[in-house]
Amino acid sequence: MLKRVNESPRTNVHVHLKDAAFPAPFASGLEYAAPARGTWNIAHVGMLMPEAHEIFVCAAGCLRGVVLTAAEMGASHRFSTVEVKENNLLDGDMEDLIIEGVSDVIRKLPYTPRAVLVYTSCVHHFTGCDLDVCYRELRARFPHIDFTDCYMNPIMRKSGLTPDQLMRRQLYSLIRPREKDPKCVAILGSDFELNEDSELAKMIRGAGYRLLEIQRCKTYEDYQQLGEASIYITTYPSAIPGGEALAQRIGGTHIHIPYTLDYDEIDANLRKLADLLGCDMPDTKPMRDACDAALAKLREVITEDVTVDYTYCPRVLGAARLLHEAGLHVTRVYADSFTGFERGDYDALRAANADITIHPTAHAAMRFAVSEMPCLAVGQKAAYFCGTDHFVNEVEGGGHWGYEAILSLCSLMLDAHENAKPMRELVAIKGMGCSCV
Repeated sequence: MLKRVNESPRTNVHVHLKDAAFPAPFASGLEYAAPARGTWNIAHVGMLMPEAHEIFVCAAGCLRGVVLTAAEMGASHRFSTVEVKENNLLDGDMEDLIIEGVSDVIRKLPYTPRAVLVYTSCVHHFTGCDLDVCYRELRARFPHIDFTDCYMNPIMRKSGLTPDQLMRRQLYSLIRPREKDPKCVAILGSDFELNEDSELAKMIRGAGYRLLEIQRCKTYEDYQQLGEASIYITTYPSAIPGGEALAQRIGGTHIHIPYTLDYDEIDANLRKLADLLGCDMPDTKPMRDACDAALAKLREVITEDVTVDYTYCPRVLGAARLLHEAGLHVTRVYADSFTGFERGDYDALRAANADITIHPTAHAAMRFAVSEMPCLAVGQKAAYFCGTDHFVNEVEGGGHWGYEAILSLCSLMLDAHENAKPMRELVAIKGMGCSCV
């Protein structure tokens, strides 16, 4: 039986932390997308590959979002579409559409791309399209261009690799095997360039290693140099499949050094990296002391409620735990699910009887959940749902890592407390801080 989803009484869909199931506190169903648009999508991520051109093959209605992404980035010259129409489904010529459509786009481009990222969609899987034939023919027609398969396939979000994980894997699929440099490290799969002040970057450079990232690549040749790394590091959970796939395909060692805001876990990660690099473990006591002082200042200054959402960083429960244990009044966490890496934070908050409620962001009833409450929000969606102009405007970790990430959070929260921002204007900017423009 169909049920109405547009009645405001249905907005009471949150759950208290003590009653929240892990890792999925809410049932999957009809979803809502809040107009907080700072996180990146697959088109943003693909643009990180220099001298590459994106071609999306999809129905016109589904293309709207990625077309706007390219336009808002000022990257429309690196973006094309091939429209799937009803007759393509009825006539069964989907392979011909992809081959001829992509070929036509390439021939009409005012430049010759070094690589082409072809994004097929869910309709190609529904119809059993032979994608191997398509790519084999395209590579034969354009041997001077590298092609890789990318996917705009929202039906796959709940099983196997998600579109986000697939995109972060395919972003490195064109790197060719090269002679390995034993003193070279590459960071893979993050949207933002690693902050040079982070302990991770300092430790790698201090041990005499070259540090490579796709964000620093200006040319396709720069991109290919990522294949020289002997160690591949991922810090973002959705980047793990990509790191594993690249190391397996061209050699090298993949290690996941996760983003975390827990002191002991940061130290454990640095110790693991020190063993891999063959260098000494740095003395982290000065950084711990600096973080303690910064958090104490937060506790002294920020007396209002604090809300946190998953768009701020990949460990939203870790951020909530850090602030709760520092003595701040964390009242809400906005997240639809949690990663396996957050289990320790979840258990610690429950053991502490933290008075925190978990709120979904994608539940259909969240269309009516916007309110105005006096609080400081960490993340765009928390700011949007709480209707506050006092918020930390950063997404997906912002390139920070370790103690440096904690110090950055404290600084941003103090600024958010003292200075209001035009929330509705800022959260409408798509792909915040996109460095690939």
